Amino acid sequence: MFKIHLSARPARPGTAGRPAGPDDYHRLTPTLMLTMGLVGVFAFLQVYSVQSILPQLQQDLDATVVEIGNAVGMTVLAVALISPFIGMLSDAMGRKWLVVASVFALAIPTALMTQVQTIQGLWVLRFLQGLAVPGVSVVIIAYIGEEFRGTSMVRVMTGYVAGTVLGGFMGRFLLGHLTEFMAWRTAFGVMALLNFAGTWLVWRGLPASRHFVANAHFSSGMATLGQLLRNPNLRVACALGFTVLFSLVGMFTYVNLHLAAAPYHFSPGGLANIFSVYLLGAFVTPLAGRLIPRIGARGTVLLSVAVSMVGVLGSLVQSSWGIVAGLAAAACGIFVTQSSTMSFIARRITHGRSLASGLYYATYYCGGFVGAWGCGMAYEAGGWQGTVATLIAVQALGWLIVWRFMPGPVAPVRR
Repeated sequence: MFKIHLSARPARPGTAGRPAGPDDYHRLTPTLMLTMGLVGVFAFLQVYSVQSILPQLQQDLDATVVEIGNAVGMTVLAVALISPFIGMLSDAMGRKWLVVASVFALAIPTALMTQVQTIQGLWVLRFLQGLAVPGVSVVIIAYIGEEFRGTSMVRVMTGYVAGTVLGGFMGRFLLGHLTEFMAWRTAFGVMALLNFAGTWLVWRGLPASRHFVANAHFSSGMATLGQLLRNPNLRVACALGFTVLFSLVGMFTYVNLHLAAAPYHFSPGGLANIFSVYLLGAFVTPLAGRLIPRIGARGTVLLSVAVSMVGVLGSLVQSSWGIVAGLAAAACGIFVTQSSTMSFIARRITHGRSLASGLYYATYYCGGFVGAWGCGMAYEAGGWQGTVATLIAVQALGWLIVWRFMPGPVAPVRR
């Protein structure tokens, strides 16, 4: 059998042939934490940016409600399809280079959106954006699980998730406000430049792997895949992840159409301001790093999903400020759920981490695609009320899955 011998781990005197000690893991520094946050920002800057200008895109590209919803759904569908393969590629060929290359690759279809003329053309470019995302989102979880330990791992993970929250906000906020001053096609060119700049920042700031061990054997990768598919911890995380992104995509896609219509008539800039609730998520998400050691991932998720459901129900009020408050509560609950779930995977999965992350993101983003499509059908049939009913049903399912199947914290051994 043809074998590839690769290693992304630099030679370190005294480390070969013995277990890694505390000094072999990266130390937490302000620069490192900032870099991990930037990785999250540039991974998700483009993914949901179109949400703040969906009404304008729908009009200019002559699209239906479901068609314009799929402008979001095509990106998350691409992420779902490619994530497991990116996991296997990363397990064979390394971490950092793939993260940097993916941040760069996100800029290319974004730049090409300056020329799009049809909804189908937008779908294709949004799909290409989605193909690049797992090179960051999947690989970075494996990187964190390998390069950090204990509370440091939780802090770095929550810092990265906070960055993804900030990136999701910035993409929507910037694109929405840019279209107040320029054509939306020109605005996409500005967004592309940001990711090109982000490539250099991530390359400079992200430390090289110290604990990556290549697994380039296809048969070994398939064996690992089989083991992971039978792992109950990963299965419950995947099922929960499906409901999480279903809720996030469905809620923040169609609330834009709801608020752009009568009696609210929000402009693209006004819709962009709605996503300021994401900033709350950037502050709230690190709380997961404090809650998990106290009540465990299961308890944290049960609490955060319940908070999110209350927020979704709150968005049914007539006041625009009440809707924003409901969105804020729902978003905070979703962000803490996501951070807790990823920490759960990093702690419970010790072999084939990148592939495990890929499987998780495949189901997670399948949920986002189904959410974009299903909530679009619900919005056409019953308006925002129909969308809220759909969201609550899916979130309740996620809560029940966690309550029934997610294990609690491991009790310490008494001597």
